[in-house]
Amino acid sequence: MISIRALMFTSIGLCLFANSAAPQAPQRAPQQPAPNAPLTADDVWTIPDRDRINEGTVTVITAPASGATSIFGSDMARVLDDDATIRVLPVLGKGPVRNVVDILYLKSIDMGAVAADVPEFYKLQYKVPDITSRLRYIAKLYHNELHIVAPKSIKSIFDLNGKRIVAQTDVGYYTAKVVFQRLGIKAASFDFRTDDARAIQKIVDGEADAYIGSTGKVFPLGRAIKNDNRALHLVPVPYDRRLQDMYLPTTFSGEEYPNLLDPGQTIDTIATSVLLVAFNWPENSERYLRVARFVDTFFSRIEEFHKPPRHPKWNEASISLTIPGWQRFKATEDWLNRYRRPPEAERGKFEQFLADTGVVVGDDPARREALFRQFLEWHKRERR
Repeated sequence: MISIRALMFTSIGLCLFANSAAPQAPQRAPQQPAPNAPLTADDVWTIPDRDRINEGTVTVITAPASGATSIFGSDMARVLDDDATIRVLPVLGKGPVRNVVDILYLKSIDMGAVAADVPEFYKLQYKVPDITSRLRYIAKLYHNELHIVAPKSIKSIFDLNGKRIVAQTDVGYYTAKVVFQRLGIKAASFDFRTDDARAIQKIVDGEADAYIGSTGKVFPLGRAIKNDNRALHLVPVPYDRRLQDMYLPTTFSGEEYPNLLDPGQTIDTIATSVLLVAFNWPENSERYLRVARFVDTFFSRIEEFHKPPRHPKWNEASISLTIPGWQRFKATEDWLNRYRRPPEAERGKFEQFLADTGVVVGDDPARREALFRQFLEWHKRERR
């Protein structure tokens, strides 16, 4: 590929040659700059080639602005874009439930953020038995924790039987529907249309009995609830055996939500995984290859997302975690098969790499993938 500087120098040389009236000695061609020489403010920039930029662009539908999902999309664009082979274009969407429809049917959408419990919601609410047959997951991004805000008379999730629930479709209704069905809780009503801000006000005004949201902590709107009289609190959710195949146990603390919990107080709740999901494109199709190119770049640079000042929820990301009920996008499985375990002949060198760096391999899958990647780079340099 001819660099921008080479084109500029060649153009200047041609102009000088054409405009010169007096004969001149032949000029040497300008020296080519290094292939990846950085541009400077004085360089003349050119508009990228239309075909190339379309070939390298992938879209990721996220969720409304300010939430963790939209920030993750923005982070991917910042870290992965290289202006040559890949560009990530985040698109603000409705959230986990309607992102599924957009991934399936919008021609411009390649991937999107979908919570792991959404397929069960589709089975209950849409009567679609297996929506995941048309989808494939690429990676786990982070956890959504189940938030239930209610008066202190509601002491457990089981006290919500027969109560009026406010849970916006893409924020909490999908998880509430699944969890209630599994636990045998029957709400008197579900208001899934009212937006979050108004929904919480309904609890304050006594128009509803509880607000439910499945979202990453610390949830800014929840932390901002004015609760001067301490009438409201976060409701505990026990890690019931009926939830354990789908959800993980976690907690909320008074430090995270000082307006809803007492200092030093900790309560139990559950969390579900938010996944990066793609349509099940036919292998070697144009769309498949585009997403596969993204996978290679994203997985190769996963450790970059764990560094400040990225969102702290990136520490929950995993490119190797197996998600029950879901199938991987084939290109991700291919990448993991290549890189997650060194070949037998290289195990000794991997151990030497760990000894040289002083790093202890823990049980964190994301950290293990990052260490394998560092090993490959170290091994590559050693062989030069």
